[in-house]
Amino acid sequence: MKERVTGISIFKELFKDPLGASGFFLLICFFLVSLLGIFLTAGKDPILDPKQVRLHEKLRPPLSRASPDALEDSPLFGIYLLGTDDLGRDVFARMLQGAYVSMSVGFVSVGLAVVIGIILGGISGYFGERSIGWVTLLSMSLCGAGAYFLKESHILIGLSILLLGIMGFLLKPRLLPIDRGLFSIDTFIMRLVDIMLCFPSFFLILTVVALLPPSIYNIMVVIGLTSWMGTARFVRAEFLALREQEFVKAAKVLGLSHFRIIFFHMLPNAMGPVLVSATLGVASAILVEAGLSFLGLGVPPPHATWGNILSDGKNYLFDAPWLTFVPGTAILVVVLSFNLFGESLREIINPRLKA
Repeated sequence: MKERVTGISIFKELFKDPLGASGFFLLICFFLVSLLGIFLTAGKDPILDPKQVRLHEKLRPPLSRASPDALEDSPLFGIYLLGTDDLGRDVFARMLQGAYVSMSVGFVSVGLAVVIGIILGGISGYFGERSIGWVTLLSMSLCGAGAYFLKESHILIGLSILLLGIMGFLLKPRLLPIDRGLFSIDTFIMRLVDIMLCFPSFFLILTVVALLPPSIYNIMVVIGLTSWMGTARFVRAEFLALREQEFVKAAKVLGLSHFRIIFFHMLPNAMGPVLVSATLGVASAILVEAGLSFLGLGVPPPHATWGNILSDGKNYLFDAPWLTFVPGTAILVVVLSFNLFGESLREIINPRLKA
């Protein structure tokens, strides 16, 4: 019988692993710094303004004091803790804002990917044996085409096609005798996963981002929509194993609804691999956002991110090396902490890996 892993036992095992505990401690520090960044850099009159340009103070080294004649726009305590960039902006303030942006992009995009992966993986694992007929496939195609025409502002055509698709779903019970199965639900979803995995994810993100207007929300959505495949596979595998367990069969005999069986009985037992995948996915999302911002396709100015700070500093690698070392070190430490915590969490949830 599989030993149930609780939150208290996870923390007990986590602190027995020095690398996992150090990764968890660094993550807590990252969260606190991100929250501090929201408090200090947000609003119309922030305590630390990452957008404040001081051309007379450009490329100042870390721990340098502000000029005595710059009283109105001097930094907090009159010291540039991490120096200034080529426009005289406070690197410390920009790093704080970048921490908040990285945290937002990482968690929102991974949250979206986890939701999509859980839905598709759960459907594939629980209803996978059911077949999709030509009526269902045609109705889905009509609904997709109607949504496309509505997006292109062809209201009348879009509503007409969408109405035909909805009617197909409503008339499906009557057309069931002639609705021959073409392929199973599991085959359809898994082939969709295989198609998504065939594309290089970073280049796919680059293509989509280049076509969309620059926005932090577009970055979140694009990363989330291109990184759900691993979660879907984990959930499907867990559901295929749990579907044959006695407690699931007993729930079906008792007449419980599919919704209750999936979300109250099966999903809590399948969340272990999903949590590990999500932890490692946050690190990947932060790296992708930093790479996009470094290439100029990420979060648009005036928002500061670690990627665009790194991009601005590459032109002053020898004159102002702190513009490269500070954000590069921050990205390294945060991604490493997520990976250490995720690997330790994987060993705790799956006791067979401890050997």
